[in-house]
Amino acid sequence: MSLLPNDRKYTREHEWVKIEKDRVTVGITEYAQKELGDVVFVDLPAVGERVVAKSAMATIESVKAVSEIYAPISGEVLEVNDSLEHSPELVNQDPYEKGWIALIEITDKKELDELLSAADYAALVGA
Repeated sequence: MSLLPNDRKYTREHEWVKIEKDRVTVGITEYAQKELGDVVFVDLPAVGERVVAKSAMATIESVKAVSEIYAPISGEVLEVNDSLEHSPELVNQDPYEKGWIALIEITDKKELDELLSAADYAALVGA
């Protein structure tokens, strides 16, 4: 596995969060996309939807399985990556940049304290 970006936080469920003021960009980790295999469909959350930390916010389908993507933080979905509708393989090709899932406005910044550092996440997945 390549190096984990240090400018993000991670969840035990294999999502990443890039914090930008009162907003976070969310995606799944390289580890998660490798475990899933070739991604063929992503069911994105709706813009304006309110998500709750640790609750399912989207679904990702691969050749191997259908899995939930969990909200790493509570908030309102401000934007989704529409590119995934026609190119779900971006999750496999570039999980930390072009394969992002959603942009969420944070409602409770304290939830950020529960997320893992890159080093802690690497230890979790044995990287």
